[in-house]
Amino acid sequence: MTTFNESGYDPAAFILIGFPGMETSHAWIAIPLCCMYIFAILGNCAIMYIIKVEPSLHEPMYLFLAMLAAIDILISTSTMPKILIFLWFNVKEISFNGCLVQMFLIHSLSAMESTVLLAMAFDRYIAICNPLRHSSILTNERIAFIALASIIRGSMVFTPLPVLIKRLPFCRSKVLFHSYCVHQDVMKLACADTTPNIVYGLAAILFVMGVDALLISLSYVMILKTVCGLSRKQSWKALNTCISHVSAVLIFYIPLIGLSVVHRFGDHSSPTIHIVMGDIYLFVPPVLNPIVYSIKTKKIRRKIMNLYQQRRYICFRRFKPIR
Repeated sequence: MTTFNESGYDPAAFILIGFPGMETSHAWIAIPLCCMYIFAILGNCAIMYIIKVEPSLHEPMYLFLAMLAAIDILISTSTMPKILIFLWFNVKEISFNGCLVQMFLIHSLSAMESTVLLAMAFDRYIAICNPLRHSSILTNERIAFIALASIIRGSMVFTPLPVLIKRLPFCRSKVLFHSYCVHQDVMKLACADTTPNIVYGLAAILFVMGVDALLISLSYVMILKTVCGLSRKQSWKALNTCISHVSAVLIFYIPLIGLSVVHRFGDHSSPTIHIVMGDIYLFVPPVLNPIVYSIKTKKIRRKIMNLYQQRRYICFRRFKPIR
């Protein structure tokens, strides 16, 4: 089951941890997590479907939203099925290579989501600060290029993480803090110098999420500067188009910052804190993003209501008693 080398061994599998002290309740804990997963899949699929079938939503802001929904589906699917299997059937092991694949997906997809959030901020900046050139700047070709760039950027920046983990020997406990694999968690189990992992991991986070957060903040500074020169009605109308995006940014970055702080400075903190922060970071944004955009975007909300009324009418006609 293990391969020995000079300094330790490479584990055939890691042991996932659930909720310490609540092992007897894992089956019950899995129920709300499963509900969250189903809601995330259905909500984000609904957003993508509505944007696809509604011609009036074929605009940059909504196309970026469809990309965000697709990424949220992939992030949830890369982790939640394994967690549910673990909680319901007590299958705690994840293979070493499977752990590396999951690690790559989590980090690269998070980087792609950060890039899409930056693109959405750029869209809001152009729409408010230079509206006459909005359609000429954000053409369909450029939107497709941004989508491709986000995939390449996320993949290239975070591909070295599994490679750096692969070179390490492991001779300590194989128990991970989370119910899934992330670089910071796996790295701590190695029995060799992890300085390259620490340096590159921090550099990758700063280069992607750090730079994106800085540029998003800068774009909103420019938006506020432009809005201050408008009338109260115009400024409120302009800012109202940004509320959904600002909410999505906060939903993504606040848990990310909290999880990073816990990993860097919470070595002596309770494992429950690591678990809860990690679960919030991965599972809450895919659930909340469809809710936020459905509530705050009138076109999407109206389309959802139309679909609901159509379904209700079809069901009523199908089950209407014949006299």
